Order: sequence, then C-alpha cells, then structure tokens
Amino acid sequence: MIKIILIFTFFSLLLLALMSADTLDSRLGLYSYNDFETPKYCGTSCHNDFYRQWEQSMMAQAYTHHWDEIEYFDLAVPHAEKDPLVAEVKAGCNGCHAPMAYLAGKIPPPRPEMNDRANESVSCEICHSIVGFEGDTPFNFNYIMKPGKTKFSSRGSGVKSPNHNIEVNPLMKTGDFCGICHNEKSPFGVWVKSTHLEWKEGPYYKEGVQCQDCHMPKGRSLTAAMGNIYDNARQHLFHGAHDPGKVKGTIELRIHPDIREAEPGETVLFTIALYNQKTGHKFPTGSVEDRMVWMTVEAVDESGKKYQLKVNKKGFEGEEYTISSNVLAYQDMGIAKNIPDFKGVQRDGIPEGNRIFRMPYFDPQGRMTIQQWNTAKLGVDYRIGPRETKIEKCSFNIPINAAPGKMRVTASLYYQKLVKPVADFLNVPLEESEPILVNQHSTEITILK
Repeated sequence: MIKIILIFTFFSLLLLALMSADTLDSRLGLYSYNDFETPKYCGTSCHNDFYRQWEQSMMAQAYTHHWDEIEYFDLAVPHAEKDPLVAEVKAGCNGCHAPMAYLAGKIPPPRPEMNDRANESVSCEICHSIVGFEGDTPFNFNYIMKPGKTKFSSRGSGVKSPNHNIEVNPLMKTGDFCGICHNEKSPFGVWVKSTHLEWKEGPYYKEGVQCQDCHMPKGRSLTAAMGNIYDNARQHLFHGAHDPGKVKGTIELRIHPDIREAEPGETVLFTIALYNQKTGHKFPTGSVEDRMVWMTVEAVDESGKKYQLKVNKKGFEGEEYTISSNVLAYQDMGIAKNIPDFKGVQRDGIPEGNRIFRMPYFDPQGRMTIQQWNTAKLGVDYRIGPRETKIEKCSFNIPINAAPGKMRVTASLYYQKLVKPVADFLNVPLEESEPILVNQHSTEITILK
C-alpha cells in the first residue's frame, strides 16, 4: 500500500510539473525584442527623471543583480535540467526577472556579461504594456501583454505625446498589478512569494492603501518633458527590501526588566515588544527563503563585560526554526552543484539562542531549502505582520562575578537579505549578506554588591 501511495504521489507531482511547464511554454516567443523600446529610448527622449529613478532600482537589476544571476545560473538552471518536477523554472524565472527575454523565447537568456536585452530586466515597456492578468489571482507573471503604439498608464495626459498614445489602465492603480510578479507558486503548488496576498489580508488593503503608495510615492513633478507638472505624480523609485532606508526603522522595539535591582545569582526577566509600524505586508516578505530578521539581546556590566541573553522558548510547533542553532541545512543545493550526499551549510550563521522572524521552506525530502522552486511545504510563519506586535522574553540569571553597578541591556533587530553561510558557499558578494540594523533599544538595571 505504501509503495502504491508513493508511486501515485510521484506521478501526480510529475503530471503537475509537466502541466505547468506546458502552460509556461505556450507563452514563450509571443513577441520579439523589436516589439519593445529600450528604457534608454524612453528616458532620453521624454521621461528622463523617471528613467533615472528606475535605473537605480531593483526593477532595473532584476536580471543582472549578482545574487539573482548566481541563483539562476548556478542553482535553478542546473537543477531544472536534472529534475523534471522543477523543469519549468528554467523558463519561468525569466517571466518576472527578464520578461522581455521570456516573451521573445530566449531561454535561458545569455548571462548579463553578454549585454543581451535581457539585461533590461523589468523595463518601462514591460509594465506599460500590461493590460491585465489571467484568472482571478495575480501570480507567476500571468500578465496579459499588448505592446505597441499605445502605452498604458495610471493617468491620462493633458498633452498629447508625440511618440505614443496613452490609455488609462485602472489595474495600474491597484496592488493587484504588483501581485502579477510579487506572488509566486512553486511547481508543487506552494505560495513561495505572497507579498501581495499578505497585503490583501492585512489592514492597509481594507483602508485603501495600495502598494504604490509606499513604493511609488506621489510627488510634485513632471511625468514627461513636454507634459504638465502634477502634484501627485507617481515617483518610479520602487524602493524596498534592498534599500537600507526602507528597512531601517520598519520595526519599533522596546525592552524593559521586571525588576530594576538584582543581586548576583538572581534572575531578571526582560520583555521585548516588537511592533511592525511601517510595512503593509509581513516583515520580512518576498524571498523569505533567503532573508532573515533576527533579534539579539546583550548585557554589558559596569566593568564592560558582555553577556548574550538567549530568548525564552514559547513552545509552539516549529519553533526550533525560529531560534538560531548550530545545525546544517540547504542540502538540496548539492543537486545543482553536483555534490553527492551534500551535508549542507550552517542554517543561520548567527550566534545560538537568538529569535529569528522567518518562515522556513522545505524541499520534497523535508529538508530546509533556500530554493523556492524546490519548495514542497512551508513551515511555521513567524514573521511580523502589518501592525502586529510580537512579545519576546529573555530570562537572565545574573552571573555571580558580574560587576556591581549599572548593567545596560540592549535589544537589537537585524535584517539580512541572504543567509551568510549560503552566500559564502555560493561566492555571493558580501553586500548581500551584510546585516542591517533595523532598530535598537536599551534599558538598565542595577547590580547590587
């Protein structure tokens, strides 16, 4: 009976993968590069200001960004070529990261060093050629494209453009437009990107706050060189997870003790409140298989000696993945890297006992993975939701040799775009795994003689 179930499961997954691959392949090659103008053409002729903003954004680097290139060519493509269950990602990654190459049927696109038009990533022409999406839910680049003389926008124009027609597309005013690429299902039917869905389930959607209100804020400016000045022109900044200014201050935190004076050997309970006052979705979001947000608590006594406080366990299912530990993970990277029986790398790469706000992804073998395309199951979701407050506690037994006097205790929250042991293993540039201080707060107690 077990053999029958296993065989049935395997062929069901294989059928799912093949069906998904067919769906993706039917979209390849619908257009050619000649159907789309270059961003430089748009930027140097009329839309210089927006072009310069876009040029510095991750939209302009969706294909050329160092980690995306490594992840695609060193992990996704070789994995897809070996495993029929994930074969679709060889083409599918490009639907959002290099949509012009995908629509032109150039799969895989040349590496960025070849300067192919895939390097234009998510360009002006891509977004302004979308007229809708297929089905009820935007995800997995289910956009409907209509490139040509007419450009679609969230507003009309008081001046007729000498270069193209302008048609208002109401979809571009909503977060649903963003969900086309900021929601993603793996070949196993698991939501591995759900930023749009998180927003839609949260308080900001109910209040009418759209993704664009934070990531494309309104400002007084021209929208085109020969156009009108608008007080509410959408800026094309697209600042998000790779912008330290956007990340810093996202979470407010405060720490306090249960008592203000303690003797050596006595236990003090510290409570930390972390409040998400800034994001309209969970934090972290997007590529949460890669990203880590963690809290560390450190005490410094009067003599300058430092002590790390470990977070108290709460006892919920899957909590072991939310407390840093000296364990190995990400063994499925060995498939693409041709390393049989790969033991993995350090799961967290930070000192033990810190609280991690994450959602672990698991491969078909039940191992934690950073490969979203190989995700068959999700673990506990211990991220911080919009306007959610997480309460953490640390019980600290004052060391017998602690210096009498003031002891300063600091709670710090850090954000990391990529787990450092993974970055080191794959030779990803250091900037991708450098921790960013999100916020910090300190309190004091007095150690008695």
